[in-house]
Amino acid sequence: MPKTPLANRPHDHSHCVHSALAEADALCARQGVRLTALRRRVLELVWQSHKPLGAYDILAVLSEQDGRRAAPPTVYRALDFLLENSLVHRIASLNAFIGCSHPEHAHQGQFLICRECHVAIELEQSSISDAIVASAKEVGFSVEAQTVEVVGLCGNCRSA
Repeated sequence: MPKTPLANRPHDHSHCVHSALAEADALCARQGVRLTALRRRVLELVWQSHKPLGAYDILAVLSEQDGRRAAPPTVYRALDFLLENSLVHRIASLNAFIGCSHPEHAHQGQFLICRECHVAIELEQSSISDAIVASAKEVGFSVEAQTVEVVGLCGNCRSA
């Protein structure tokens, strides 16, 4: 029987958010970078669910819930900081962002994205990354970054 990912199991999601923020605080302290209040809030919003969130969705929440009059460039700068410090991943096909489950070490992003409920499950399979790098090398291509996005149905949606 396949292992059900946390994103598809009932759980106390506030623990996910709390853990992500604590990891971000520790990581930024180790790297000597500032996790400003806005950057922290954007990270918190990205972690509000296991579904990728777009920059304009973040902007809307900042305006509606927080009363902040943030402009799109401000949110994009915060997201750029979070990307540069491996705290989030960008899901290109959705033009959205998802919290990184493993920010403590560098890795390539691999995601299973449910086309029905939009949950994104991060994988960390070095064999996938290694296969991409090896295949690229065979044709003289040098891989600088990679994000693998696989779209399908999660176990919950398949069962429904």
